[in-house]
Amino acid sequence: MNTVTTAVRRLWKRLLAVVCVVACICSVAACGSGDEAGKIRIGIKFDQPGLGFKKSGTYVGFDVDVAKYVAKQLGYSEDEIVWKEAPSKQREAMLQNGDVDMILATYSITDARKNAVSFAGPYFVAGQDLLVRRDDTSIKGPEDLNGKRLCSVTGSTSATTVKEKFANEVQLMEQPGYAECATALFSGIVDAVTTDDIILAGLASASRGKLKVVGKPFTQEYYGVGIKKGDKAFAKKINAAIESMIKDGSWQRAIEDNTKGTGYKPNAEYNPPKPTEGE
Repeated sequence: MNTVTTAVRRLWKRLLAVVCVVACICSVAACGSGDEAGKIRIGIKFDQPGLGFKKSGTYVGFDVDVAKYVAKQLGYSEDEIVWKEAPSKQREAMLQNGDVDMILATYSITDARKNAVSFAGPYFVAGQDLLVRRDDTSIKGPEDLNGKRLCSVTGSTSATTVKEKFANEVQLMEQPGYAECATALFSGIVDAVTTDDIILAGLASASRGKLKVVGKPFTQEYYGVGIKKGDKAFAKKINAAIESMIKDGSWQRAIEDNTKGTGYKPNAEYNPPKPTEGE
């Protein structure tokens, strides 16, 4: 009997230990979620100068400025924003899983994406353009790229668009990120970089005058605020905030602040846009 009793006691001790561990884990998880209680969670890029960039523990860029303005209009102060990195491939999943409340991360509104999520906005209309060295006068548009070397990011369709529509003899080079493309451009490995003009303007701004945007956009990309699918009421509130930002001049100031020194100007045919998406 003593042996059985001892064994039972040991078993109970082990079970209690497991229960304690589980309780601790649950407590930690609860604390983690508690840190976000009463706050708004916003997905942005952490690695795009001029748009969404993590710098010494702070976040800067045009997308960040728009997000802060919208959050304020929704009743949140800056210290009530939880910033979360939103890589391109994870954006839909982050919204569907409820990891974020909204995403502002050069997130183009497309019919394919609207199968999974909804959008508010647009808050900006970008256009595909070219980034070249400051002293290069030979490239004035995509049709000048035959025989040249063009860099874009792996998985992007930007360089393919140039090759198929404008310069079928262009030599394409892929890099994992636009910072690597900019470095290749600095060093003369490539002659141009292509993606959305405002992304290129951010890279030019960070180059200390060594790079410039050609300024001849040849596509339109409507940047939207990604939200959970079907939330029309939320979309309407965000659109009202964007409209207010445009009207009071904050939108224009944000563009100028984040592209300073580049001479960049948004395509006036499409900007500022009319935010009516998702209502």
